[in-house]
Amino acid sequence: MTDIDQAKQAVREKAWRRLIDGGGAPEDSYGKIPGFYGSDRTAERLAELDVWQQATTIKANPDWAQLPVRVRALEDGKFLYVAVPRMASLEPFLALDPEALTVSPQEAAQKKGAAQYGRRLGVESMRPIDVVVCGSVAVNRSGARIGKGAGYSDLEVALLIEAGLVTDDTVIVAPVHALQVVEDDIPETEHDFSVDYIVTPDEVIRCDSPRRPRGIVWDDLTPDKIAAIPVLAAQHARQGQP
Repeated sequence: MTDIDQAKQAVREKAWRRLIDGGGAPEDSYGKIPGFYGSDRTAERLAELDVWQQATTIKANPDWAQLPVRVRALEDGKFLYVAVPRMASLEPFLALDPEALTVSPQEAAQKKGAAQYGRRLGVESMRPIDVVVCGSVAVNRSGARIGKGAGYSDLEVALLIEAGLVTDDTVIVAPVHALQVVEDDIPETEHDFSVDYIVTPDEVIRCDSPRRPRGIVWDDLTPDKIAAIPVLAAQHARQGQP
C-alpha cells in the first residue's frame, strides 16, 4: 500500500467511526458506502437545485445511500443510468427510461429492480450525462472525495470521460450525511475526480475548481484489475496498451 493509499484509508476509518458513533448510519455501514440516515432528505434537497431541474440524464451508483436519488430521478422523468456492480460486464451500465417503465420508480430504482428492468448498455450506446451522483465515504469542502477503496466510481467516470459522455459541463454530486463532510485533507491522484456539489440532509455545499481525470490512467491499474473488468480488458486490448 502506498503512502497515499494509507492516508486515504486513515480518512475512511475516521469517517466510518465518526458517522456510526455519531448516529448517522447503522453499525453495519463500516467498510461500505454508508446507507446514512436522512438520505431521503438529500434527494429532496438535490432536486431543488437548478442543475438537477435542468438535467435530463442522470448517472448514479447502485449504493443503498443513493436509492432515494434514483427514485427521485425516475419520478422527475429523468433518463437514468445505473452502474452494473463492479463493472462486471462488457455493457457496464443499466439504462432506465421513466417513460418505458412498467413498474413503479421505487421498484425500478432498487438494485434488483434496475438489473431486472434496466437495459444493459456499453458506453457506445449511451447519451451525454448531465449529472453524476457518486457514493462516497468522506468528502471535504474543496470537493475531494473517497469511496470505500475499490475504485469503481473513478473508473466509471474515467470511462465516460473517454467516451465524451462526461465533460466539464457535467455536474458531479456527492449526497452524504453531514458527519461525512470532513476537515481532513484527502490526497488526490491523477485518476481521482472531485465533486461540484456536496448535498447533506441540511446543506448544499458548492465546491470550487472541481477536478476531472483525463480518462483512464492505465499506469494506475494492475493487470489483475484490468482483467477483472471486461470493458477495461477489451479497451486495453483495442488500444494495444502494454
